[in-house]
Amino acid sequence: MKIAVVGTGYVGLVTGTCFAESGVSVTCIDNDKGKIKQLKNGSIPIYEPGLENMIRQNVEKKRLFFSASIAEGIEGAEVIFIAVGTPPGEDGGADLKNVITVAEEIGRAMKTYSVIVTKSTVPVGTSEKIRTAVQNQLDKHKSKITFDMASNPEFLKEGAAVEDFLRPERIVIGIGNEKTAEIMKRLYMPFVLNNHPIYFMDIASAEITKYAANAMLATRISFINEIANLCDLLGADINCVRKGIGSDSRIGNKFLYPGTGYGGSCFPKDVKAIIKTASDHGYELNVIKAVEKANEYQKNVIFNKIAKHFNNNFKNKTIGIWGLSFKPKTDDIRESAAIHLIEKLLKEGVTIKVYDPAAITETKSRLGNKVEYADDPYDALQDADAMVLMTEWSEFHLPDFNKMAGIMKRKVIFDGRNIYDPAEIRKLGFKYFGIGRR
Repeated sequence: MKIAVVGTGYVGLVTGTCFAESGVSVTCIDNDKGKIKQLKNGSIPIYEPGLENMIRQNVEKKRLFFSASIAEGIEGAEVIFIAVGTPPGEDGGADLKNVITVAEEIGRAMKTYSVIVTKSTVPVGTSEKIRTAVQNQLDKHKSKITFDMASNPEFLKEGAAVEDFLRPERIVIGIGNEKTAEIMKRLYMPFVLNNHPIYFMDIASAEITKYAANAMLATRISFINEIANLCDLLGADINCVRKGIGSDSRIGNKFLYPGTGYGGSCFPKDVKAIIKTASDHGYELNVIKAVEKANEYQKNVIFNKIAKHFNNNFKNKTIGIWGLSFKPKTDDIRESAAIHLIEKLLKEGVTIKVYDPAAITETKSRLGNKVEYADDPYDALQDADAMVLMTEWSEFHLPDFNKMAGIMKRKVIFDGRNIYDPAEIRKLGFKYFGIGRR
Protein backbone atom coordinates (compact mmCIF):
# COMPACT_ATOMS: atom_id res chain seq x y z
CA MET A 1 0.00 0.00 0.00
CA LYS A 2 1.25 3.47 -0.85
CA ILE A 3 0.25 6.68 0.92
CA ALA A 4 1.31 10.33 1.01
CA VAL A 5 1.42 12.77 3.92
CA VAL A 6 1.43 16.49 3.16
CA GLY A 7 3.10 18.41 5.97
CA THR A 8 6.16 17.40 8.02
CA GLY A 9 5.44 19.00 11.38
CA TYR A 10 4.88 16.96 14.54
CA VAL A 11 1.73 15.31 13.24
CA GLY A 12 2.73 14.71 9.63
CA LEU A 13 6.22 13.44 10.35
CA VAL A 14 5.10 11.07 13.10
CA THR A 15 2.15 9.85 11.01
CA GLY A 16 4.24 9.14 7.93
CA THR A 17 7.09 7.51 9.83
CA CYS A 18 4.86 5.25 11.91
CA PHE A 19 2.93 4.08 8.86
CA ALA A 20 6.27 3.31 7.18
CA GLU A 21 7.23 1.32 10.26
CA SER A 22 4.17 -0.89 9.61
CA GLY A 23 5.39 -1.67 6.07
CA VAL A 24 3.49 0.95 4.09
CA SER A 25 5.31 2.93 1.39
CA VAL A 26 5.09 6.55 2.51
CA THR A 27 6.09 9.84 0.90
CA CYS A 28 6.15 12.83 3.24
CA ILE A 29 5.74 16.14 1.41
CA ASP A 30 6.63 19.68 2.43
CA ASN A 31 7.12 22.87 0.42
CA ASP A 32 10.10 23.78 2.62
CA LYS A 33 12.95 22.45 0.47
CA GLY A 34 15.47 23.00 3.24
CA LYS A 35 13.46 20.81 5.60
CA ILE A 36 13.11 18.10 2.95
CA LYS A 37 16.88 18.13 2.36
CA GLN A 38 17.46 17.87 6.11
CA LEU A 39 15.08 14.89 6.37
CA LYS A 40 16.69 13.13 3.41
CA ASN A 41 20.01 13.49 5.21
CA GLY A 42 18.61 11.69 8.23
CA SER A 43 18.12 14.53 10.70
CA ILE A 44 14.82 15.96 11.87
CA PRO A 45 13.71 19.55 12.52
CA ILE A 46 11.80 18.71 15.71
CA TYR A 47 12.58 17.13 19.05
CA GLU A 48 10.55 13.95 19.50
CA PRO A 49 12.02 10.96 21.37
CA GLY A 50 12.53 7.88 19.19
CA LEU A 51 11.51 9.54 15.95
CA GLU A 52 14.91 10.28 14.40
CA ASN A 53 16.13 6.67 14.58
CA MET A 54 12.84 5.40 13.19
CA ILE A 55 13.08 7.79 10.24
CA ARG A 56 16.62 6.68 9.43
CA GLN A 57 15.70 3.00 9.59
CA ASN A 58 12.71 3.38 7.29
CA VAL A 59 14.60 5.55 4.81
CA GLU A 60 17.30 2.85 4.67
CA LYS A 61 14.65 0.18 4.08
CA LYS A 62 13.17 2.32 1.28
CA ARG A 63 9.75 2.58 2.86
CA LEU A 64 9.94 6.28 3.72
CA PHE A 65 10.57 9.01 1.15
CA PHE A 66 10.55 12.80 1.19
CA SER A 67 9.57 15.25 -1.51
CA ALA A 68 9.00 18.98 -1.95
CA SER A 69 6.48 18.34 -4.74
CA ILE A 70 2.85 17.37 -4.15
CA ALA A 71 2.52 16.17 -7.75
CA GLU A 72 5.51 13.87 -7.30
CA GLY A 73 4.64 12.78 -3.78
CA ILE A 74 1.00 11.76 -4.28
CA GLU A 75 1.53 9.80 -7.48
CA GLY A 76 0.06 6.35 -6.98
CA ALA A 77 -1.02 7.07 -3.40
CA GLU A 78 -4.17 5.27 -2.32
CA VAL A 79 -4.53 7.56 0.70
CA ILE A 80 -3.40 11.20 0.96
CA PHE A 81 -3.20 12.76 4.42
CA ILE A 82 -3.34 16.53 4.85
CA ALA A 83 -1.35 17.37 7.98
CA VAL A 84 -0.43 21.03 7.60
CA GLY A 85 -0.71 23.69 10.29
CA THR A 86 -3.97 25.40 11.20
CA PRO A 87 -2.81 28.33 13.34
CA PRO A 88 -5.35 30.59 15.05
CA GLY A 89 -6.56 33.50 12.95
CA GLU A 90 -7.08 37.01 14.28
CA ASP A 91 -10.64 36.10 15.31
CA GLY A 92 -9.52 32.97 17.19
CA GLY A 93 -10.81 30.57 14.53
CA ALA A 94 -8.55 28.09 12.75
CA ASP A 95 -6.78 29.57 9.72
CA LEU A 96 -7.46 27.09 6.90
CA LYS A 97 -5.39 28.85 4.25
CA ASN A 98 -2.69 26.16 4.18
CA VAL A 99 -5.24 23.35 4.14
CA ILE A 100 -7.16 24.76 1.17
CA THR A 101 -3.96 25.56 -0.74
CA VAL A 102 -2.85 21.95 -0.36
CA ALA A 103 -6.31 20.70 -1.39
CA GLU A 104 -6.14 22.73 -4.59
CA GLU A 105 -2.67 21.40 -5.40
CA ILE A 106 -3.89 17.85 -4.83
CA GLY A 107 -6.79 18.47 -7.18
CA ARG A 108 -4.44 19.72 -9.88
CA ALA A 109 -2.06 16.78 -9.48
CA MET A 110 -4.37 13.77 -8.94
CA LYS A 111 -4.11 11.04 -11.57
CA THR A 112 -5.87 8.15 -9.81
CA TYR A 113 -8.56 7.57 -7.21
CA SER A 114 -7.51 8.42 -3.63
CA VAL A 115 -9.00 8.87 -0.22
CA ILE A 116 -8.10 12.37 0.96
CA VAL A 117 -7.85 12.40 4.74
CA THR A 118 -7.86 15.46 6.96
CA LYS A 119 -5.28 14.88 9.71
CA SER A 120 -4.92 18.53 10.63
CA THR A 121 -7.09 19.77 13.48
CA VAL A 122 -9.89 21.59 11.70
CA PRO A 123 -13.40 22.89 12.47
CA VAL A 124 -16.55 21.08 11.42
CA GLY A 125 -17.22 21.58 7.73
CA THR A 126 -13.56 21.68 6.65
CA SER A 127 -13.71 18.33 4.88
CA GLU A 128 -16.48 19.69 2.67
CA LYS A 129 -14.36 22.75 1.90
CA ILE A 130 -11.50 20.45 0.94
CA ARG A 131 -13.82 18.36 -1.21
CA THR A 132 -15.01 21.47 -3.03
CA ALA A 133 -11.46 22.77 -3.56
CA VAL A 134 -10.27 19.45 -4.98
CA GLN A 135 -13.33 18.99 -7.17
CA ASN A 136 -13.07 22.52 -8.57
CA GLN A 137 -9.54 21.79 -9.76
CA LEU A 138 -10.59 18.47 -11.29
CA ASP A 139 -13.46 20.19 -13.08
CA LYS A 140 -11.12 22.87 -14.43
CA HIS A 141 -9.07 20.17 -16.09
CA LYS A 142 -12.20 18.23 -17.10
CA SER A 143 -10.87 15.27 -15.17
CA LYS A 144 -13.14 12.30 -14.43
CA ILE A 145 -11.02 11.09 -11.51
CA THR A 146 -13.03 10.38 -8.36
CA PHE A 147 -12.01 10.61 -4.73
CA ASP A 148 -13.47 10.23 -1.26
CA MET A 149 -13.01 12.25 1.92
CA ALA A 150 -12.25 11.12 5.45
CA SER A 151 -11.44 12.83 8.75
CA ASN A 152 -8.85 11.18 11.00
CA PRO A 153 -8.00 13.51 13.92
CA GLU A 154 -4.76 12.91 15.78
CA PHE A 155 -4.46 12.37 19.52
CA LEU A 156 -0.68 12.55 19.86
CA LYS A 157 1.09 13.95 22.91
CA GLU A 158 4.30 15.83 22.14
CA GLY A 159 7.13 13.92 23.75
CA ALA A 160 5.24 10.62 23.45
CA ALA A 161 3.90 10.93 19.91
CA VAL A 162 5.56 7.81 18.48
CA GLU A 163 4.28 5.61 21.29
CA ASP A 164 0.81 7.16 21.02
CA PHE A 165 0.66 6.41 17.29
CA LEU A 166 1.99 2.86 17.49
CA ARG A 167 -0.20 1.95 20.48
CA PRO A 168 -3.24 4.21 20.24
CA GLU A 169 -5.93 4.34 22.91
CA ARG A 170 -8.39 4.84 20.09
CA ILE A 171 -8.52 5.69 16.39
CA VAL A 172 -11.29 8.02 15.23
CA ILE A 173 -12.20 8.06 11.54
CA GLY A 174 -14.97 10.03 9.92
CA ILE A 175 -16.22 8.56 6.64
CA GLY A 176 -18.94 9.01 4.07
CA ASN A 177 -19.21 5.48 2.65
CA GLU A 178 -18.21 1.87 3.21
CA LYS A 179 -15.49 1.91 0.53
CA THR A 180 -13.58 4.56 2.46
CA ALA A 181 -14.04 2.62 5.70
CA GLU A 182 -12.52 -0.53 4.18
CA ILE A 183 -9.47 1.34 2.87
CA MET A 184 -8.85 3.06 6.20
CA LYS A 185 -9.44 -0.19 8.10
CA ARG A 186 -6.81 -1.91 5.98
CA LEU A 187 -4.33 0.91 6.52
CA TYR A 188 -4.76 0.85 10.30
CA MET A 189 -4.90 -2.94 10.65
CA PRO A 190 -1.36 -3.28 12.17
CA PHE A 191 -2.27 -0.80 14.90
CA VAL A 192 -5.45 -2.50 16.07
CA LEU A 193 -4.23 -6.10 16.33
CA ASN A 194 -3.96 -5.67 20.11
CA ASN A 195 -7.60 -4.62 20.38
CA HIS A 196 -7.03 -0.87 20.13
CA PRO A 197 -10.45 0.31 18.93
CA ILE A 198 -11.37 2.12 15.72
CA TYR A 199 -14.42 4.31 15.96
CA PHE A 200 -16.01 5.00 12.58
CA MET A 201 -18.47 7.87 12.48
CA ASP A 202 -19.70 10.63 10.21
CA ILE A 203 -17.14 13.24 9.18
CA ALA A 204 -18.63 16.14 11.15
CA SER A 205 -18.57 14.12 14.38
CA ALA A 206 -14.94 13.14 13.80
CA GLU A 207 -13.96 16.75 13.20
CA ILE A 208 -15.49 17.96 16.47
CA THR A 209 -14.20 15.00 18.51
CA LYS A 210 -10.65 16.37 18.47
CA TYR A 211 -11.73 19.80 19.67
CA ALA A 212 -14.03 18.35 22.32
CA ALA A 213 -11.24 16.11 23.66
CA ASN A 214 -8.75 18.95 23.99
CA ALA A 215 -11.35 21.27 25.47
CA MET A 216 -12.18 18.62 28.09
CA LEU A 217 -8.52 18.15 29.03
CA ALA A 218 -8.00 21.91 29.20
CA THR A 219 -11.05 22.13 31.45
CA ARG A 220 -9.56 19.65 33.91
CA ILE A 221 -6.30 21.59 33.99
CA SER A 222 -7.99 24.94 34.63
CA PHE A 223 -10.28 23.35 37.24
CA ILE A 224 -7.46 21.89 39.33
CA ASN A 225 -5.46 25.13 38.98
CA GLU A 226 -8.36 27.13 40.39
CA ILE A 227 -8.76 24.69 43.29
CA ALA A 228 -4.99 24.95 43.93
CA ASN A 229 -5.24 28.74 44.06
CA LEU A 230 -8.08 28.39 46.56
CA CYS A 231 -5.92 26.02 48.64
CA ASP A 232 -3.27 28.77 48.77
CA LEU A 233 -5.84 31.12 50.29
CA LEU A 234 -7.28 28.58 52.74
CA GLY A 235 -4.08 26.91 53.90
CA ALA A 236 -4.99 23.53 52.38
CA ASP A 237 -2.71 21.23 50.36
CA ILE A 238 -3.72 20.61 46.76
CA ASN A 239 -1.85 17.31 46.67
CA CYS A 240 -4.18 15.94 49.33
CA VAL A 241 -7.22 17.38 47.60
CA ARG A 242 -6.13 16.00 44.22
CA LYS A 243 -5.77 12.50 45.64
CA GLY A 244 -9.07 12.79 47.45
CA ILE A 245 -11.09 13.67 44.36
CA GLY A 246 -9.02 11.60 41.92
CA SER A 247 -9.85 8.40 43.78
CA ASP A 248 -13.47 8.83 42.69
CA SER A 249 -13.82 6.57 39.62
CA ARG A 250 -16.17 9.12 38.06
CA ILE A 251 -13.39 11.71 38.16
CA GLY A 252 -10.08 9.84 37.95
CA ASN A 253 -6.64 11.33 38.57
CA LYS A 254 -5.41 12.16 35.07
CA PHE A 255 -4.85 15.82 34.18
CA LEU A 256 -5.40 16.85 37.80
CA TYR A 257 -1.92 18.26 38.37
CA PRO A 258 -1.82 21.97 39.19
CA GLY A 259 0.75 24.16 37.55
CA THR A 260 1.27 27.33 35.57
CA GLY A 261 -1.44 26.77 32.97
CA TYR A 262 -1.64 24.78 29.76
CA GLY A 263 0.39 25.72 26.70
CA GLY A 264 1.80 24.18 23.55
CA SER A 265 0.55 24.08 20.00
CA CYS A 266 -2.81 22.39 20.62
CA PHE A 267 -4.79 23.31 23.72
CA PRO A 268 -4.65 27.13 23.41
CA LYS A 269 -5.56 27.25 19.73
CA ASP A 270 -8.11 24.43 19.89
CA VAL A 271 -9.93 26.03 22.82
CA LYS A 272 -10.10 29.30 20.89
CA ALA A 273 -11.25 27.51 17.75
CA ILE A 274 -14.12 25.61 19.36
CA ILE A 275 -15.29 28.81 21.06
CA LYS A 276 -15.23 30.58 17.67
CA THR A 277 -17.05 27.70 15.96
CA ALA A 278 -19.85 27.84 18.52
CA SER A 279 -20.03 31.63 18.29
CA ASP A 280 -20.34 31.44 14.50
CA HIS A 281 -23.43 29.31 15.03
CA GLY A 282 -24.96 31.66 17.61
CA TYR A 283 -24.02 29.65 20.69
CA GLU A 284 -21.76 30.57 23.61
CA LEU A 285 -19.60 27.87 25.18
CA ASN A 286 -19.63 29.45 28.64
CA VAL A 287 -17.73 26.70 30.43
CA ILE A 288 -14.94 26.58 27.85
CA LYS A 289 -14.69 30.38 27.74
CA ALA A 290 -14.19 30.29 31.52
CA VAL A 291 -11.47 27.64 31.04
CA GLU A 292 -9.58 29.98 28.73
CA LYS A 293 -9.97 32.91 31.12
CA ALA A 294 -8.75 30.81 34.06
CA ASN A 295 -5.70 29.71 32.07
CA GLU A 296 -4.74 33.28 31.23
CA TYR A 297 -4.84 34.06 34.95
CA GLN A 298 -2.80 30.97 35.82
CA LYS A 299 0.08 31.99 33.58
CA ASN A 300 0.72 34.87 36.01
CA VAL A 301 0.55 32.88 39.25
CA ILE A 302 4.31 32.36 39.66
CA PHE A 303 5.07 35.95 38.68
CA ASN A 304 2.62 37.16 41.33
CA LYS A 305 4.28 34.94 43.96
CA ILE A 306 7.72 36.27 43.00
CA ALA A 307 6.49 39.87 43.13
CA LYS A 308 4.89 39.33 46.54
CA HIS A 309 8.01 37.69 47.97
CA PHE A 310 10.25 40.56 46.85
CA ASN A 311 7.66 43.23 47.77
CA ASN A 312 7.56 44.28 44.09
CA ASN A 313 11.22 45.30 44.34
CA PHE A 314 12.91 43.72 41.34
CA LYS A 315 15.96 45.98 41.38
CA ASN A 316 19.26 44.09 40.91
CA LYS A 317 17.48 40.74 41.10
CA THR A 318 18.74 37.64 39.30
CA ILE A 319 16.47 34.65 38.79
CA GLY A 320 17.43 31.24 37.47
CA ILE A 321 14.76 29.37 35.54
CA TRP A 322 14.70 25.60 35.05
CA GLY A 323 12.59 24.52 32.08
CA LEU A 324 11.50 26.47 29.01
CA SER A 325 9.38 24.07 26.94
CA PHE A 326 5.67 23.96 27.68
CA LYS A 327 6.11 20.42 28.99
CA PRO A 328 8.90 17.80 29.26
CA LYS A 329 10.24 15.73 26.35
CA THR A 330 9.73 18.43 23.74
CA ASP A 331 11.51 21.56 22.54
CA ASP A 332 8.19 23.28 21.85
CA ILE A 333 7.93 26.69 23.54
CA ARG A 334 4.69 27.75 21.89
CA GLU A 335 2.39 29.28 24.54
CA SER A 336 4.95 28.23 27.16
CA ALA A 337 4.26 29.56 30.65
CA ALA A 338 8.03 29.82 31.16
CA ILE A 339 8.43 32.19 28.23
CA HIS A 340 5.45 34.22 29.44
CA LEU A 341 7.06 34.51 32.90
CA ILE A 342 10.46 35.45 31.48
CA GLU A 343 8.99 38.24 29.35
CA LYS A 344 7.18 39.67 32.37
CA LEU A 345 10.31 39.54 34.52
CA LEU A 346 12.40 41.16 31.79
CA LYS A 347 9.99 44.10 31.75
CA GLU A 348 10.77 44.55 35.45
CA GLY A 349 14.51 44.65 34.74
CA VAL A 350 15.29 41.24 36.23
CA THR A 351 18.43 39.41 35.08
CA ILE A 352 17.34 35.98 33.83
CA LYS A 353 19.45 32.84 33.55
CA VAL A 354 17.82 29.82 31.91
CA TYR A 355 18.41 26.13 31.38
CA ASP A 356 16.43 23.49 29.50
CA PRO A 357 17.61 20.09 28.20
CA ALA A 358 16.03 20.56 24.75
CA ALA A 359 14.49 24.01 24.20
CA ILE A 360 17.51 26.34 24.34
CA THR A 361 17.74 26.68 20.54
CA GLU A 362 14.04 27.49 20.20
CA THR A 363 14.27 29.98 23.07
CA LYS A 364 17.25 31.73 21.50
CA SER A 365 15.24 32.21 18.32
CA ARG A 366 12.49 33.81 20.41
CA LEU A 367 14.40 35.80 23.06
CA GLY A 368 17.83 36.26 21.51
CA ASN A 369 20.35 37.72 23.96
CA LYS A 370 17.76 39.08 26.40
CA VAL A 371 18.54 36.23 28.81
CA GLU A 372 21.66 34.28 29.79
CA TYR A 373 21.80 30.64 28.64
CA ALA A 374 23.34 28.13 31.02
CA ASP A 375 25.09 24.89 30.08
CA ASP A 376 23.66 23.01 33.04
CA PRO A 377 20.99 23.62 35.72
CA TYR A 378 23.45 24.81 38.35
CA ASP A 379 25.06 27.38 36.05
CA ALA A 380 21.64 29.02 35.85
CA LEU A 381 21.60 29.46 39.65
CA GLN A 382 24.98 31.15 40.13
CA ASP A 383 24.36 34.18 42.40
CA ALA A 384 20.60 33.86 41.82
CA ASP A 385 18.08 35.43 44.18
CA ALA A 386 15.65 32.63 43.39
CA MET A 387 15.18 29.48 41.36
CA VAL A 388 11.96 28.94 39.42
CA LEU A 389 11.00 25.44 38.26
CA MET A 390 8.72 25.77 35.21
CA THR A 391 9.02 22.43 33.36
CA GLU A 392 9.20 19.11 35.21
CA TRP A 393 12.02 17.46 33.23
CA SER A 394 13.24 14.27 34.93
CA GLU A 395 16.69 15.68 35.66
CA PHE A 396 15.13 18.39 37.83
CA HIS A 397 13.37 16.02 40.23
CA LEU A 398 16.34 15.14 42.48
CA PRO A 399 18.81 18.03 42.34
CA ASP A 400 21.68 18.59 44.75
CA PHE A 401 20.05 21.11 47.08
CA ASN A 402 23.26 21.55 49.10
CA LYS A 403 25.08 22.53 45.92
CA MET A 404 22.24 24.92 45.07
CA ALA A 405 22.47 26.50 48.51
CA GLY A 406 26.18 27.08 48.02
CA ILE A 407 25.90 28.96 44.74
CA MET A 408 22.63 30.90 45.13
CA LYS A 409 22.60 34.38 46.63
CA ARG A 410 19.30 33.62 48.37
CA LYS A 411 17.82 30.20 49.06
CA VAL A 412 14.41 30.66 47.47
CA ILE A 413 12.54 28.16 45.28
CA PHE A 414 9.38 28.75 43.30
CA ASP A 415 8.07 25.34 42.26
CA GLY A 416 5.70 25.84 39.33
CA ARG A 417 5.00 22.11 39.01
CA ASN A 418 4.85 21.02 42.68
CA ILE A 419 7.53 18.37 42.23
CA TYR A 420 9.37 19.04 45.49
CA ASP A 421 8.45 18.24 49.09
CA PRO A 422 7.92 21.59 50.86
CA ALA A 423 8.87 20.22 54.30
CA GLU A 424 12.10 18.68 53.01
CA ILE A 425 13.07 21.86 51.15
CA ARG A 426 12.44 24.04 54.18
CA LYS A 427 14.53 21.76 56.41
CA LEU A 428 17.45 22.58 54.13
CA GLY A 429 16.94 26.28 54.80
CA PHE A 430 15.13 27.19 51.58
CA LYS A 431 12.04 29.30 51.31
CA TYR A 432 9.57 27.30 49.24
CA PHE A 433 6.62 28.47 47.20
CA GLY A 434 4.49 25.97 45.30
CA ILE A 435 0.99 26.17 43.89
CA GLY A 436 -1.66 25.25 46.46
CA ARG A 437 0.93 23.70 48.82
CA ARG A 438 0.54 24.27 52.52
